[in-house]
Amino acid sequence: MLKDFSLGQRVAEDEVDELSNYFVETEQWNRVWRGDVDVVYGPKGSGKSAIYSTLVSREDQLFDRGILIRAAESPRGTPAFSALVEDPPLGENEFMGLWKLYFLALIADAFEDYSIKGEDAKRVIRELNDARLRPGGRVSLRAHVRNALDYVRMIVRPREVEPTVEIDPTGGVIGFSTRIQFNEPSAAERAKGGVYIDDLYAAADQALADDDVEIWLLLDRLDVAFAGSPEFEQNALRALFKVYLDLNDLKNVRLKIFLRTDIWKAITNSGFREASHITRELVLKWDRAALLQLVAQRLVRNPGLVEHYSVAPNRVKADTQEQASLFKRVYPLQVEGGPNKPQTFDWCLSRTRDGSKLTAPRELIHLLSETRDVQMKWLEIGETEPEGEPLFQRTALKEALPAVSDVRLTKTLYAEYPHLRNYLEMLEGQKTNHSVQSLATIWNVSQEKAKEVALRLVDVGFFEKRGTFIEPEFWVPFLYRPALGLVQGTAEGVTTEVDDEIEEQA
Repeated sequence: MLKDFSLGQRVAEDEVDELSNYFVETEQWNRVWRGDVDVVYGPKGSGKSAIYSTLVSREDQLFDRGILIRAAESPRGTPAFSALVEDPPLGENEFMGLWKLYFLALIADAFEDYSIKGEDAKRVIRELNDARLRPGGRVSLRAHVRNALDYVRMIVRPREVEPTVEIDPTGGVIGFSTRIQFNEPSAAERAKGGVYIDDLYAAADQALADDDVEIWLLLDRLDVAFAGSPEFEQNALRALFKVYLDLNDLKNVRLKIFLRTDIWKAITNSGFREASHITRELVLKWDRAALLQLVAQRLVRNPGLVEHYSVAPNRVKADTQEQASLFKRVYPLQVEGGPNKPQTFDWCLSRTRDGSKLTAPRELIHLLSETRDVQMKWLEIGETEPEGEPLFQRTALKEALPAVSDVRLTKTLYAEYPHLRNYLEMLEGQKTNHSVQSLATIWNVSQEKAKEVALRLVDVGFFEKRGTFIEPEFWVPFLYRPALGLVQGTAEGVTTEVDDEIEEQA
């Protein structure tokens, strides 16, 4: 049974085909599905890509509701926008032009795919084709990005572009007509064929209305698409949200943006007045009940387990008591024995919670999957099977945690925030509760600099901030302790002693 046991992949992009079978339809999902939400924020591993992938997998159901969908970024592989990193647009205005042309090209593709043939649809397609933004009709997302960028540069920096009418072998365009304008054309410009891009969006919106449909343009993996340059990323994403607000008056064109909360925070930290106008938004959060349901639905995807425990999958999926009962049968009651110690599911939540006090599905699934691998290895070398009903010994969960901790530290914190890596590595072997003074000593920096770095580590979820505003303290969650070999306790000079047992119960 254990050999065939699987909880699926912890990364949504790696299990697109299976995800729909155990996707948890929370109220957060329902709000997205109904179309009430355009912008979904969440920490890495919180389920943004799972929602995105489920929308894509239910394209036929959305079509039945009169909704066309278009992925505006590659769900897997090399991101469509990655080619811009080496030679990005110079600022937000160029990026806004790029986004608007790119989205309009995707809408034109949809018009052809779904045979939307009204006069307004024909006008949008004709203008884009005349501007050589859709050479030969359908091209790849990467080619759409490149064509849009070159066109923007033709308008904004005409001296840098040598006008030609050639098309390269991959479908990219080297020269353009300059019919489409990003500002309202004058009468003279209109007389020469100038077209305002917002007029084309209005035409696209009307074409969709005439066919009684709307289109959702889905954007995920933006953290990957613009990785490598914080300034580049901020310009791109600030421009994206300005375009989102520009298009907000359209009734049948909606952008659906999936973005990490820490990236959104970085965008707004330096001031972003437009943020207050973004109201159709949602921050993903998983409570205990939703996480238990997620695990239970993955458990009952194992036929051998269902047969062994004689459970009805549909009842488990629909009943919280059945979910709790099944988990307690599969896993030991406690990982650490004692009347004040948590039961196993709550122990798992406490061990996978970061400094924001939130547990992401990714880490929880990773912990339970690693537990399976540890238990399997023990059985293969001849260890005795667990006593009673559970498939797993309590020590298997403990042995699984270091691998989860290491992946979270290296593939999230080190990978996403390389400028913080040195500070994290210098904490290796240190205590788990610190003051500004103790961190300044460890890092050999001024207290002002130590506080600045510590607060940044709070933002990325490594530290949980405690204490007071004047005398803040910084506590390392259980999630990161094994990877850095941290020692439970309070650093010298910190006034507040932290009892981890009390923390765990809380």
